[in-house]
Amino acid sequence: MQNETVIAGFGGQGVLFLGKVMAYAALFEDLKVTWFPSYGPEMRGGTANCTVVISDEEIGSPQVKNPKAIVVMNRPSLDKYEHMVAPGGYLVINTSMVNRKATRTDIHVLEIPSVELAEELGDKRLANTIILGALNEKAKFLKKESLLKGLEESLSHGKKDLLEINKKAMEKGAAYITTQ
Repeated sequence: MQNETVIAGFGGQGVLFLGKVMAYAALFEDLKVTWFPSYGPEMRGGTANCTVVISDEEIGSPQVKNPKAIVVMNRPSLDKYEHMVAPGGYLVINTSMVNRKATRTDIHVLEIPSVELAEELGDKRLANTIILGALNEKAKFLKKESLLKGLEESLSHGKKDLLEINKKAMEKGAAYITTQ
């Protein structure tokens, strides 16, 4: 079993954080994992993406050609990455920041107004965690318990006060996608 996920957007959207949560979750399941971040020199607003590869065997490379899932947090990311999703894979679109539909018909497209859903919880910065909850609810790449532990580990360094609201965001994303 090997699952690859590319998460793309711009700096400040929590792209790298989302990948880190997935990576920690995979470690909690005793799986092999690579987390490969890439970002522009800007602190906020520049491009950001990361690739997470999860496997029960050794991983040959942290780079992937046709990932099973791609999360796009903004329109430039959709334009750049849509064609790369493996047939039958998942394309998760943050419709709060993307004003066009996917063109592919051979993949599962999950459209999530993540910023609006995050604002319902009181903080638009939760959009990334909402996306993670939705993706995992459909793709089942990782156990929910492992993701929650990954979330806890990712927030353990001075941000523990954000754990409960991020758990709620993950649950909100999962609940949203089950009604679609």
